[in-house]
Amino acid sequence: MLIASQMEPTYARRVYPCFDEPAMKATFNIRIIHDPSYVALSNMPAIDVSEVKDENGSLWTVTTFNTSLKMSTYLTAFVICDFDYVTRTERGNEIRIWARKEAVKNGYVDYALNITGPIFSFLEDKLNVSYPLPKTDLVALPDFGAGGMENWGLMIFQEASLMNFPSDEFTRRKAMIALIVSHELGHQACEWFGNLVTMNWWNDLWLNEGLTSYFEYLGATFVEPKLSLDKIFYAHVLQPVLREDSEIARSLSESEDNIKASFSLMFLFDNITYSKGASITWMLSGFLTEKLFIRALTSYLKELSFSNANQDDLWTHIQMVVDAQDEVQLPAPVKQIMDSWTCQNGYPVLTLNLTTGKIRQEQFFNKNNRKSTDSYNNTWIIPISWMRNGSSQPLTWLDKSSKIFPEMQVSESEYDWILLNVNLSGYYRVNYDQINLKRLARLLESDPKAIPAVSRFQLIDDVFALTDFGYVPIETALELTKYLAREDELFVWNVVLLNLIPDNLESTLKNHEVYPLLKKYLLKRMLPIYHYYAGFISRDVDALEDDYFAQLYLEKLLATACWLGLQDCLDLSSELYAKWRGNPEYKIPFLIRRTVCCYGVALGSDKEWNFAWEMYNHTDSVEEDDDILLYAMSCAKESWLLYRYLQYGLSDTLFSSNRTSVIISHVMTKDIGHRIAWEFVTENWPVLSQGYGHELLHVALKVMGRFVKTDVQIQELQVFYNATLEEDEREAVTMLLESAKLENIERRKLLSKVASWLENNVDD
Repeated sequence: MLIASQMEPTYARRVYPCFDEPAMKATFNIRIIHDPSYVALSNMPAIDVSEVKDENGSLWTVTTFNTSLKMSTYLTAFVICDFDYVTRTERGNEIRIWARKEAVKNGYVDYALNITGPIFSFLEDKLNVSYPLPKTDLVALPDFGAGGMENWGLMIFQEASLMNFPSDEFTRRKAMIALIVSHELGHQACEWFGNLVTMNWWNDLWLNEGLTSYFEYLGATFVEPKLSLDKIFYAHVLQPVLREDSEIARSLSESEDNIKASFSLMFLFDNITYSKGASITWMLSGFLTEKLFIRALTSYLKELSFSNANQDDLWTHIQMVVDAQDEVQLPAPVKQIMDSWTCQNGYPVLTLNLTTGKIRQEQFFNKNNRKSTDSYNNTWIIPISWMRNGSSQPLTWLDKSSKIFPEMQVSESEYDWILLNVNLSGYYRVNYDQINLKRLARLLESDPKAIPAVSRFQLIDDVFALTDFGYVPIETALELTKYLAREDELFVWNVVLLNLIPDNLESTLKNHEVYPLLKKYLLKRMLPIYHYYAGFISRDVDALEDDYFAQLYLEKLLATACWLGLQDCLDLSSELYAKWRGNPEYKIPFLIRRTVCCYGVALGSDKEWNFAWEMYNHTDSVEEDDDILLYAMSCAKESWLLYRYLQYGLSDTLFSSNRTSVIISHVMTKDIGHRIAWEFVTENWPVLSQGYGHELLHVALKVMGRFVKTDVQIQELQVFYNATLEEDEREAVTMLLESAKLENIERRKLLSKVASWLENNVDD
């Protein structure tokens, strides 16, 4: 048995009567009566443990905790468990990490214990404040809805966020733990992000989470110096949120009324709040310089601790620091600059004309489905970091819709080039003119390292995003991929592959004339980096333990090489899979296990498939391996194996119920599997609908939608949906299928353009 609480945002009122608003702070006296074989934890240290008898004469333990500091209701917490802990004291703060007894005994939480103290001290020193509580407990729960929760003095995590197996030397797992722990400690240590200084109301949640997300990356790269702060921040925070933010109609700081009118605050706990908040903090720290930014935060924390604040209070403190010095000059008051980023939704794209040196800004939106009535006249105050011909230039600002920068006019020489938003320091995209793009493409082919890795990543990501939204033709984006044989960073390759071969389009591409061209064009460019990493896989995979991006992205590179039919990759997969079959004790390197198992099954016969099935049914397999095997078994190339797999999935005894729909959707996404899975769903619907009902229909609809190109195909799907769905849902499905059809037709047009470009460039 285990009891734990989660009060944020509005659940404290379900535990005790209170004015459950972040601005109403109080001190709390907590006492818990519980079974004597359990321990009770709360925000503060226990000051008394006594016994009491109930009316049946049973003994109970009464644990009384010290009075808390003044704090918001959503940060109160308690846990009643029979866990063990490991402990260490850092600067007088007793840190304990609690987890299931066997996890503690096996050393699974040692890594988290080793980094918690140092991150705490790092944040205290950085912000020049001291942690006000005498103890900090971190508790790992087997099941928890969030990654972590920053209750003051009693932080709660899901096990995966705190546990590292001592045998696992790889940075990937450690990096994740370091990020999550450092995020929650960022709330603790002091930051007005949350505990010491709380937002006035939930509409400023981004201050709380955005700032903490920024410090999370500083803290994690401090304890794991092998991680590159810049690259990790772009790959995990900035790039994904730029993709999402152009589709979402909400700004970072919503008005209080807008939010009070909504029934739930949960929608605020999204990527806009966390990642856009962190990205804008990153940009702010960049143009102020970190020194001034931290100085402002420190004065802010000192003045407002134990009270509430909104974003304007922070801007005021930054303004005071800026006014007191003369190195950093801003084009406008801090509030005006920052409001342009927090109070408007979306973000800008800058369009550059290098002949005239003119830059103009507009909101980045999808031009393909723009209605002529939409008007986007937002302007932002934009810091522009830039370089010319490889040397950094002084920061400049665009504070109106367009402006001429004489210093950005380039000469006739093709060696004269410009790069904006260097190192992705600003939250926007850049659209270069053809002259500059040609020069950058040429530069990449002759000397890719002249452009920093993060800027290569950004250049490619921007140009593909501009293509998606109808700003530039696809050919422009493809020109920038010619140099890839000289690209040796997986971090950059990954963004290329995500754009050229998105996971959900593999079967579509495989059935299109573009495939053989893509194969020839890409393999030629992938070979150098493929062989570099394949060497490690066959000789010494442990040598990659500090290569964070290899752990994240090597799988996608290998899977793409195999998918493109690179013989060496297929042989490697068969060989490693056969080695495992020969000796089940052998471990296929985890970084590539999914791909190796998939192609091991695909290239084999029923013997290989049956081995995967046997291993799946081993009782002692780990969940991650189970997921890999469930996926691998859907890679079979023989229809009867896939059909048998679906049949197995249906029989209750073999699978826990949620696995069946996973199997169906795995098979459905495969090029030979999608018809088989669809027929299977329609034939077995009476049985399936009892267990999975709508959820499965939606999965099937989404996947099948990728294959519809004609009205006849839509009708075929509709016959089934009309028989199984309620009337009001049929209409929605029809619309979904219609839009899927249009999307597929558009995509085929696009793929034909890609194919003809490849045809002309495949031999370069």
